[in-house]
Amino acid sequence: MFTSTSRYANLEIAKYTTLDRRVIAYVRRRFLPPLIDGDFFEHEVIDGDRLDNVTARYLGDPEQFWRVCDVNTDLQPDDLTAEPGRRIRISPLGGV
Repeated sequence: MFTSTSRYANLEIAKYTTLDRRVIAYVRRRFLPPLIDGDFFEHEVIDGDRLDNVTARYLGDPEQFWRVCDVNTDLQPDDLTAEPGRRIRISPLGGV
């Protein structure tokens, strides 16, 4: 259902049956493993940085922005590059 690089690739697909017997499939909740010091390096945000470009530069794929969000425990991707000078963590392994 999801590509191998999706944040949902390894999650279980669950099903819920409504009272009128419709079956609704959904992805189970995703939990982040604990971050271990040394599992990342830092990028200093400059004016005009976009997370997709930063992710393409370091991870080789702009669609992997969610991995940078994970390692920074941030749910709003745009917040990560909104403030020049901010240091954001990037995992060389592509995630936590």
